This record gives sequence, C-alpha cells and structure tokens, in this order.
Amino acid sequence: MPITPCPLCFSRDTAEFFQDKQRSYLRCRQCRLVFVPPHQHLIPEAEKAIYDYHQNQTDDTGYRRFLSRLAEPLSSRLPARARGLDFGCGPGPLLAKMLREQGHTMRTFDLYYANQPEVLQSRYDFVTCTEVVEHFRQPKQEFQRLFGLLKPRGHLGIMTKLVIDADAFSRWHYKNDMTHISFFSEDTMQWLATNYQCRLDIIGKDVIIFTAQA
Repeated sequence: MPITPCPLCFSRDTAEFFQDKQRSYLRCRQCRLVFVPPHQHLIPEAEKAIYDYHQNQTDDTGYRRFLSRLAEPLSSRLPARARGLDFGCGPGPLLAKMLREQGHTMRTFDLYYANQPEVLQSRYDFVTCTEVVEHFRQPKQEFQRLFGLLKPRGHLGIMTKLVIDADAFSRWHYKNDMTHISFFSEDTMQWLATNYQCRLDIIGKDVIIFTAQA
C-alpha cells in the first residue's frame, strides 16, 4: 500500500487509525492529525450541496448561543474596535454580526458563499474560523494563510471538535459527516502552536485560541 503523506506537516510517517464502511482514516505520528486520504474526498459540487442543506440563519438563537462559546472568550482578549475576519463564514455570517454588535469591524470570507480574495490581502487583530478546519483539504496551506493574516499579538479563534483516542473515534458522530476530512487533537493544536510560535489556549472541548507573538 503506498504511503499517504500527512497534509499538515508533510511527514510520511502515517498509519491507519480507523476504517468504516465509507472511508479510511489515517493518523500522522508527527503532528497527530487524523485525516481522510485525498482519493476519498468529495468533489466540490457534492461538498457544497451538503453545506447548502445545513444553512444556519443569523436569527437562530441556538446557533448564537453555540457561537458565543468562542465569541465571549475571544472578545475578552480584544482591544476596543478591533479589526477582524471571519474565515469560512458560510451563508449566514452570524459570528461576524455578533462581533460587530460589540463594536468590532468585521470582514468575511468563504470559498463558496463570500469568495472575496481581496480580504485575504490584509492583516487583522483577530481571525475566527468556526467549524471550518475539519473541512480543510490542504491544512498546511490553510494554516499558513490563517496565521499569516494575524497582526503581532493577533488572535486566531477556532471551533472544532477534538479527537480523543481510537476507541472514542470509532463511536464519534463527527467523523460521519462526509465533508469532515481533517480531525485535530490537543496534540495537533500544540504542534501548530509550536510551529507558528503562538500561545495556545484550549477552552472546553472545542474552542481553541492561538495568540501570535508580539
């Protein structure tokens, strides 16, 4: 069987982690990313069709409560009138709206719903990325871009559910979404913090905040 390199750190030291009826899941021994091999990814049209089906609305109080788990700890770290980018905002950019309500300036980007590449030419006090990183086909390239968008002492706020171990993964509903192809653990987040020289804060089960150096 040919070796499939890790899409985050490019290590070739990868091995099978789990397999179900639909897909294989490999794990990198260096950065600990769990990932679906590229030949099992959905084509973009099929991926977008799933996103279209699960649209979240900006007036959804439950969704607002969910996003507040990142918005509140992130806001406590921000100066007044900070400048931010919601990366992967989706069709209903509620988080951007919530942060604007707190006086911050927000821009949005999404490959399918707000494809405005010009916003990626600036740097920001903070970047949010909620329920997005698990969809990354090329996580190394995407994280290079995300960390590159931060000003000194800038914050990158992420929401994604974290891998615990193979036993929990076997029963994990999160892996069953066919658009989820990159799965992160606390070890992987620590690898990212070390690699990009950031402070790491993991808040609860699925909220991660990186802080860039001065």
